[in-house]
Amino acid sequence: MIYQAPVKDMRFVLNELADLPAICGLPGYGECSVELVDAVLEEGAKFAEGVLAPINKDGDQGAKWRDGEVTAAPGFKDAWQQYVESGWVGLRAPEAFGGQGMPALVAAAVEEMWCASNLAFSLAPLLTLGAVEAIHHHASDELKAIYLPQMASGQWTGTMNLTEPQAGSDLAQVRSRAVPAADGSYRVSGQKIFITWGEHDMADNIVHLVLARLPDAPAGVKGISLFIVPKFLVNADGSLGARNDVRCVSLEHKLGIHGSPTAVMSFGDNDGAVGYLVGEPNKGLNYMFTMMNHARLGVGIEGMAVSERAYQKAVEYARERVQSRAVGSPDPAGVPIIQHPDVRRMLMTMRAQIEAQRALTFYTAAALDRAGRHPAPAEAARNQALLNFLIPIVKGWNTEQANEITSLALQVHGGMGFIEETGVAQYYRDARITAIYEGTTGIQALDLIGRKTAMDHGVTARALLAEAQSSADKLAAAGFDSIARNLAAAIGDAERCVAFILETFGQQPQLAAAGSVPFLKLMGIVLGGWQLGRAALIARERLQEADADQDFLNAKQVTARFYAEHLLPQTAGLAAAILHGADSALALADSQF
Repeated sequence: MIYQAPVKDMRFVLNELADLPAICGLPGYGECSVELVDAVLEEGAKFAEGVLAPINKDGDQGAKWRDGEVTAAPGFKDAWQQYVESGWVGLRAPEAFGGQGMPALVAAAVEEMWCASNLAFSLAPLLTLGAVEAIHHHASDELKAIYLPQMASGQWTGTMNLTEPQAGSDLAQVRSRAVPAADGSYRVSGQKIFITWGEHDMADNIVHLVLARLPDAPAGVKGISLFIVPKFLVNADGSLGARNDVRCVSLEHKLGIHGSPTAVMSFGDNDGAVGYLVGEPNKGLNYMFTMMNHARLGVGIEGMAVSERAYQKAVEYARERVQSRAVGSPDPAGVPIIQHPDVRRMLMTMRAQIEAQRALTFYTAAALDRAGRHPAPAEAARNQALLNFLIPIVKGWNTEQANEITSLALQVHGGMGFIEETGVAQYYRDARITAIYEGTTGIQALDLIGRKTAMDHGVTARALLAEAQSSADKLAAAGFDSIARNLAAAIGDAERCVAFILETFGQQPQLAAAGSVPFLKLMGIVLGGWQLGRAALIARERLQEADADQDFLNAKQVTARFYAEHLLPQTAGLAAAILHGADSALALADSQF
């Protein structure tokens, strides 16, 4: 077995927890239906399992750079052509430009398959769709007409060129310049680093979105503008023209995702790279934030998906590997290690977290759809606040736990997990970048306690916790005693921490910041447990139906119970660190480190 898309689990979450029928009923999603989504999932599973997963290991050989040109990893170019021909690039791209305009909720499920089957490959469409979104929302009609149809089809790919060697995550330090030209275009110059899929041979053109400063721009983030800088210039008839003054000077040598070329890009080494202003001057960073929720949700999906892949590999190995007698058995014969209690504990720890993450991620994607499409302004605004609060949690919690989950997959394999030939080490290496992409966990956590909690006066946080408490009450009434008890205790921990943040953020911001990552993890654990509690209640109801899938639904209840008994109690320790130990993180002077 290479990879099997968990379609049954996805359908359960889509339909039962994220309310897919209601999402399909939102304005603008007229073609969407449960039946159509079922077909999309089936076809996506075939492509992920049959095309992307088989080339994942070969992709670990990496893309190759030579004289400014990059050759994609083995099998990737052919897979991209199949991907384009099958129409997958445009799944959530605007219909007006050749896309299918499907809901973010549906796209999230399909993106999980791409990321799980081949994380390095999946980054190319992720970046392309992010660029499509930014251009669609902010560029002129002329630029949209030139670039969006080719990008929505996958004939051209897209990138984000944000950071520079001296800047890192602090984009106020961006130095790249854009000088106006007589024809209304600009000449862009500067160097950008960490550009995912910045150069490759899979598509005819690469459309770079570049942050740069105009000559009269104010300092800091308020002076950053956004430009389209294509690899090849586009002629008036839409054909490709001359090569632009853009080149890849090297590829980074990375811990993982070797199949995804991470480029160092140089703009304007000769006459200046021709660029086109997107929207208004000095609003580039605001425009990039348009795509940030999608991008951060996408990275959260990456963390959850590579965890799923590692989990599947661990289960497969545990079923096949025979070692040692069963604990407590007089029979000396070895048994498959899946029968050993600690191996089962590790597998359940992986599984429960993945299911909680999938539920919370899809729930968040549904909020994204409602925020953008709901006809009632108050409901759209409520979902926007919900989305804003959940995005840093999904991004940060999913990816931080991906490090633990893929590590557990190695542990299940024992010594063989440390050997590259078994394949599980690749998932461990690939997962590591996800907690850094699109803002590190620390950045997500500061966003969560600041803009999303303190500046919101805790309104959204407390509303979510109230919903979770309502589910805990229903679980208690239905006889799910341990789930209800542990969920209620975890909610109490979260409520105390929200109060602490509201109390300290304004007066003692460093104290609040010192507990920010523990708070993000705590909220992920609580809200993930809430979603699994909901799943247990729904599974109990579905078991009463004549054609109920007994094994599947019983497993949902067992998984929820394991999560409640083994993972929810972690919130007590996190809360103690936040409420009583945050100051110890600040106690040492810089010189004492």
